[in-house]
Amino acid sequence: MEWIVLVCSGVLEAVWATALAASHNFRRLWPSVLFVAALAASMAGLAFAMTAIPVGTAYAVWVGIGAVLTAAVAMVTGAEKASLIKVVLLAGIIGCVVGLKAVG
Repeated sequence: MEWIVLVCSGVLEAVWATALAASHNFRRLWPSVLFVAALAASMAGLAFAMTAIPVGTAYAVWVGIGAVLTAAVAMVTGAEKASLIKVVLLAGIIGCVVGLKAVG
């Protein structure tokens, strides 16, 4: 159960990071509201996951999922230029996250 919550929290990290950028320094209401809600839920999920998963592993997985998804969304929406090397490096992060689960 903790691993499922951790993965969902990592997804929410990407949501709050994307919403933060869309809020334009908290000048837009709905992206700002989404940022606060996703941030709170993401942190709560991370805290719950850390009750059964070691802090280093949980944090690395949470950040890895959030970073990969945030970068992928930015590339898909055109906010960030996509390149083969970026995709390969993001795949490396995914491999490391899977590896942490496998050895954990």
